[in-house]
Amino acid sequence: MKLSPIIPTGAALTAAIGTVIPATAAKQQPAKEQKPLNIVYIMTDDHTEQMMSCYDTRYIDTPNLDRIARDGVRFTNSYVANSLSGPSRACMITGKHSHANGYTDNESGKPFDGSQPTFPKYLQKAGYETALFGKWHLISTPTGFDTWRVVPGQGDYYNPTFINQDGSRSIEHGYLTNLITDMSLDWLENRKDKDKPFCLMIHHKAIHRDWLADTCDLEEFEDKEYVLPANYFDNYEGRQAAAEQEMSIIKDMDLVYDLKMKREGVTTPLSGAYDSFLSRMDSAQRARYEAFYQPIIDKFYADSLQGEDLARWKFERYMRDYSKVVRSLDRNVGRVLDYLRDHDMLDNTLVIYTSDQGFYMGEHGWFDKRFMYEESFRTPLVMLLPKGLDARGDIPQMVQNIDYAPTFLEIAGVEKPKDMHGESLLPLLRGEKPKDWRKSLYYHYYEYPAEHMVKRHYGVRDDRYKLIHFYNDIDQWELYDLKEDPSEMHNIYGKPGTEKVTRRMMKVLKENQEKYDDPIRFKYPIK
Repeated sequence: MKLSPIIPTGAALTAAIGTVIPATAAKQQPAKEQKPLNIVYIMTDDHTEQMMSCYDTRYIDTPNLDRIARDGVRFTNSYVANSLSGPSRACMITGKHSHANGYTDNESGKPFDGSQPTFPKYLQKAGYETALFGKWHLISTPTGFDTWRVVPGQGDYYNPTFINQDGSRSIEHGYLTNLITDMSLDWLENRKDKDKPFCLMIHHKAIHRDWLADTCDLEEFEDKEYVLPANYFDNYEGRQAAAEQEMSIIKDMDLVYDLKMKREGVTTPLSGAYDSFLSRMDSAQRARYEAFYQPIIDKFYADSLQGEDLARWKFERYMRDYSKVVRSLDRNVGRVLDYLRDHDMLDNTLVIYTSDQGFYMGEHGWFDKRFMYEESFRTPLVMLLPKGLDARGDIPQMVQNIDYAPTFLEIAGVEKPKDMHGESLLPLLRGEKPKDWRKSLYYHYYEYPAEHMVKRHYGVRDDRYKLIHFYNDIDQWELYDLKEDPSEMHNIYGKPGTEKVTRRMMKVLKENQEKYDDPIRFKYPIK
């Protein structure tokens, strides 16, 4: 079946226009007064619900991100399929779980297979102009984009190198979040054929680790007091995998690389990498940066903090640096929203803001992500909707980053390929409440042994319970009642009285692994 592109009149889908392309994609030629919707997809790295004030007001105010939620929709149950940057991006762009798109981890060095179908390719076939600026992080050369410029690997916050579409590399002067936004707005302003619908992907490095703030934001948050999460000093009782990780703020956060306490004679495992970051700054940037941090460094070493005092200091320093990078990101999102408003594009443009996964802001004593626990499994998702999509406020249904691709395809009038795992979110964006919407989510994390030493695991979550199986060098099950234990502190797997819910969640896990044809499956232990 062919679909018509979504147009800003709110009209129902009509007969398809154009020719069929492989995998049931349809090319449409709409009348000029009824253009298909444009798509602006803004994605950050390691941004988490706790650090976005439309979700959580404890730590930071994000007025521009909140504009999207206030005037559009906020998804309150948004999740990823694999909480790790490269794999998460592969899931997003293919609409498939990691085992199906082939990009399971960052450590193998195996590039993403760019020859496989992705939603930008389908959009191109359907008449869209596609562009990508910023972070790609899939090792391979981007495919499916008419225009692109990306940073190699993680990219650098200051004076970053960009890989250009012709294969050359160039260094751009400035702060990366500003530069990515500049490139994106310049592309919008100078597109040659402005009658064509477009999909613009603005992919930031922010708020990824090393958390180097723009010089104009260095003084921000220095007077803010951050309250420790209740489980900051978690002892991981009954959770072996949680106990054996290496992402503790107290034990594993690098004093120089992460916390900026660079001093002559102090060498840490990652201090050389930090020196390379600083070396990218010009003299003015470096002087401004060091003038800010030097008094903090001097006081830190003079105070000679120990024990719980040091643990609390590390948390606050981490929170302040992270918050400063969010501040720049929020400001730049505002620039994009202002451009779209000032050029009368909002009525015909779907604006999405999300992150490639969540992040720990001291919960369980951690930074980073990877685990299927809520803080990293969840990801913020807000959308500013054009005319014709009438939902407003909160959307409570469980959604996942594999759903973005089929959503964009339906917008373009392209039928979802049968091998795509996600579901289009358009019914939810129209304000509908589908009775057959998914009742559970599947997750699979693969990268072990590797940085942070989070063990391989898969699992399922429904509206109340979560079941996780850690495997490979371990065989441990965890079960959580998220209503009674939202912080996931008490593993109730195997506890008396949990037999019925365990049996049910085992069945849900089995059904999901079969549905998505995951080749790594558990042997169903309960008859």
